Amino acid sequence: MGLQTVFRAVIMGAPGSGKGTVSSRIAQSFALKHLSSGDMLRANIEAKTGKTAPALSSHTISDLGLLMKSCIDQGQLVPDDVISRLVLSSLRGLEQTSWLLDGFPRTVAQADALDSVYDVDSVINLDVPSQTIRERLTSRWVHLPSGRVYNIDFNPPKKPGLDDVTGEPLIQRDDDSPETVSRRLKDYERQTQPVLEYYRSKGVLETFSGTETNKIWPHVHAFLARKIPGNQQAMGKA
Repeated sequence: MGLQTVFRAVIMGAPGSGKGTVSSRIAQSFALKHLSSGDMLRANIEAKTGKTAPALSSHTISDLGLLMKSCIDQGQLVPDDVISRLVLSSLRGLEQTSWLLDGFPRTVAQADALDSVYDVDSVINLDVPSQTIRERLTSRWVHLPSGRVYNIDFNPPKKPGLDDVTGEPLIQRDDDSPETVSRRLKDYERQTQPVLEYYRSKGVLETFSGTETNKIWPHVHAFLARKIPGNQQAMGKA
């Protein structure tokens, strides 16, 4: 066998853990392709037509989109086999590309499906205290028309309750209410703990704990700088 030339990683972390920020920094610093299962879901739900993808058997991309939309509309989780086929199809053609998978796998069945096709080199787990996440998310307010997000603790609007650009009212999403945040965190822990154990047993899990993304990031960067073959970093700043 030749020397490994690609690096495949998964990033895990609860809602509000800073996973999006860390993912973008990893992609920039190490030239990994960032693949979000949430983006894949939205793209396929929105797809009106699509040609048959090799990994999807008789399903077309739009067929899967309709199936996933039906599940979501009914408040159901997308079945493991459906989301697994979607993600594995998206990974096809990336055999020579280093990637970072975000939002998948979320169950052991999904982890098994991924493991049956690809060897995951590292699983980066962001361990942020629940109280810190609650404070982050419940302090978040949004200007819906533009998507601008404010945090009353570290990125407050110039005028309380109003968007800086338009002066229009800000709202708090239902997902960011204290009750919903607590439920989401409990659901995440219950669902993903077996996945973390799965990867821990394989010796590829690396957990980074802390309360501030900017303090966690240097440790993530140092770890990946040691792990990635040839330390193939992009020219962007660490």
